[in-house]
Amino acid sequence: MSISQEKIKQLKQKANEIRRTVIETLVNAGSGHTAGPLGTADIFAYLFFHALNHDPKKPDWSERDRLIVSNGHICPVLYAAMAQAGYFPVRDLIKGLRKFGSPFQGHPQRKFLPVLETSSGPLGEGLSQAAGMALAERMSDIRRFDGCLTSSKLFFCILSDAELQEGNIWEAIMFANKEQLGNLIAIVDRNKIQIGGFTEKIMPLEPLREKWEAFNWHTAEINGHDFQELDEAISAAKEFSTKPSVIIAHTIPGKSVKEFENKPEWHGKAPNKAEGERALVELKI
Repeated sequence: MSISQEKIKQLKQKANEIRRTVIETLVNAGSGHTAGPLGTADIFAYLFFHALNHDPKKPDWSERDRLIVSNGHICPVLYAAMAQAGYFPVRDLIKGLRKFGSPFQGHPQRKFLPVLETSSGPLGEGLSQAAGMALAERMSDIRRFDGCLTSSKLFFCILSDAELQEGNIWEAIMFANKEQLGNLIAIVDRNKIQIGGFTEKIMPLEPLREKWEAFNWHTAEINGHDFQELDEAISAAKEFSTKPSVIIAHTIPGKSVKEFENKPEWHGKAPNKAEGERALVELKI
């Protein structure tokens, strides 16, 4: 069944709330990443408020889907989505990002925030983690049920496009194909920037879709801000039981704040108070 227009309206509202929380959190922290979190807010809104099978009141529920965020520097949007979903109070996040002793570190750390699925910091590692978790789930089912696969859990992995410049990613891509991990769905934030500039000037990635297809992954290429396209792509990915899937989601870094959009300098910079106030006016509901 196609996602309803009413649901899309609700998800747009949630994405806007997530973006506002990201801005407030970054301003209070005085440091952090802006472009990626704003650019992926729609994806995180879709996951936390529509696609993921999860329960904020039971974060260790064994049957939950798993979300692995490989590009840990975009954690302000992960934290904001989790706060909006009810994992912890929004006010605690706004006050706590990047503070000593806070659970909300500058890169996600399970030591400080156990409700996270993984810790992440060094780029290029998340897909290997997600593939290992997906394989372990399948192996566990085989042992328990004598070859009858009963688990419906999905393993989602968010990747930045620039971290695809890491060799470890392509080892994981080969591994997931070899093991036929149909329960693994990767989502690439194709925003075309990294801390040093534009990806295609630093280390070109294109033709990106064809590269994933050459490794025998089911591949979709979408507008990462279009909830209809997101829904169709993820619904299609769920149909592949013996093939991993990747969704290349084209996004606008700094989305919805014109001052920040498509500017590599906002990759790793937080807005100051004045810039944050202007952004919140633009994001006013």
